[in-house]
Formats: sequence, C-alpha cells, structure tokens
Amino acid sequence: MASSSLSSRSSGSWTAQENKQFEKALARFDRDTPDRWQNVARAVGGGKSAEEVKWHYQILIEDLRRIESGYVPIPNYNTATTSAEEENR
Repeated sequence: MASSSLSSRSSGSWTAQENKQFEKALARFDRDTPDRWQNVARAVGGGKSAEEVKWHYQILIEDLRRIESGYVPIPNYNTATTSAEEENR
C-alpha cells in the first residue's frame, strides 16, 4: 500500500490546527512558488521541515487518488444521521 510507505517517511503527528494551516498554505503557495515547501513549512509551524510537509502532501495526493479510484468508499452522512436520529427515538 503506497500511503503506508509514504506515511512511514513523514515523521511526527499532525494536529488538526497544523493540517488546517497546511491546507491554507497549499492554496497560498502553488507549485510555481519558489521554495514552496519551505514556505509551507513556515506557515504550518510546529517545527515541521520542508521535507515533512512535502511528504505530507504526497500522502494527501495518494489518498485523493485512492478515493477517486473508488478504493476508499465515501461515507453516506445522510444515512449515518438518520440512523443516529432513529436510535434517539
């Protein structure tokens, strides 16, 4: 599994806040930005290196590829909500 091998190369865990900063930084610093990964790492904070954010990006791209290929099912949130509502009745 590709994402597992990619995950092992990305050291440390990512908080929800770091992931949000990561998403914002990707929107701000596109692929044509010089020193993109250094800029993204600075924006994320938490001591993340340029290499760590680059690997985090690779994991994201692989996850998206797997979702779009149908390997990972997309949850049906409406059904989950309905089931929870029925349990509360």
